[in-house]
Amino acid sequence: MPHGHGHGPGHHHHNHGAGGHAHAHSHAPTDFGRSFAIGIALNLGYCVVEAVFGLLAGSLALLADAGHNLSDVLGLLLAWGAASLARRGPTPRRTYGYKASSILAALGNAALLLVAVGAIAWEAILRLFQPEPVATGMMLWVAAVGVLVNGGTAWLFASGRKSDVNVRGAFLHMVADAGVTVGVIAAALLIGWTGWLWLDPALSLAIAVVILVGTWGLLKDSVNLAMGAVPEDIDPDQVKAWLAGLPGVIEVHDLHIWAMSTTERALTAHLVHAEMVADAGLIRRVQAEARERFRIDHATVQLETAEAARVCALRPEHIV
Repeated sequence: MPHGHGHGPGHHHHNHGAGGHAHAHSHAPTDFGRSFAIGIALNLGYCVVEAVFGLLAGSLALLADAGHNLSDVLGLLLAWGAASLARRGPTPRRTYGYKASSILAALGNAALLLVAVGAIAWEAILRLFQPEPVATGMMLWVAAVGVLVNGGTAWLFASGRKSDVNVRGAFLHMVADAGVTVGVIAAALLIGWTGWLWLDPALSLAIAVVILVGTWGLLKDSVNLAMGAVPEDIDPDQVKAWLAGLPGVIEVHDLHIWAMSTTERALTAHLVHAEMVADAGLIRRVQAEARERFRIDHATVQLETAEAARVCALRPEHIV
């Protein structure tokens, strides 16, 4: 079947015969490279500070937390590496480039957060049965620095947490650690005032539950994206109705909508057209409206005549 190709604004258009494909190329995702670099430097520096003061104070808690904060550095490196890979161009073997690496990084960060929640909960349960005095003085000052470091790093990613699941993973990592550190400080002050040692593990368990709730959404979204599900903010029925209502379109089938990365979406569909020639105006309209209505930057549609649609192997709803 002859084909027609339509590219985004500024590109040329080709249309040939009764069949046609339309492509709208994706925009580059927001670059958080500087934020990742600053966040990694801050957290790595804080790990060193914790280790040094842990040795000076003879505090196993600080040394353990320094080891825990290395997992934050790992999470940030994972997210940064994936964001960088996602910007690389396609190859003959990887025709979408490495865009999906950001989805895998978000999934990895969700897994790291779940491991962290499990570790916090386990230690808290042990301390409920064997309460230990909460160290004050030097440890509290180091913990206060941790709140600033983790809170500041989280702020770097706050603007992208709603539109990019990979960035949300980095954001939640930092918020979780800031929350744990605030809990340590609050527990230490309250215990110093009341003498109730059980406050420390109880508060830690409450914080673990809060982190788990936030992480569950990240895990669900990243698993759905990894499985090629339609992004949460897109209603596939609305997309199908929009395509079916375009001029000259009498049927829509083989519709697929998925995420190529944590910021970019793709769409493919077969549009049965009433005319015998490819419609350049329709191709341009699909590109523009997919981007404006649904933030779908890479739209590919195949135009078919009614006769071609009758023998299309992908026409039945249950066929993928």
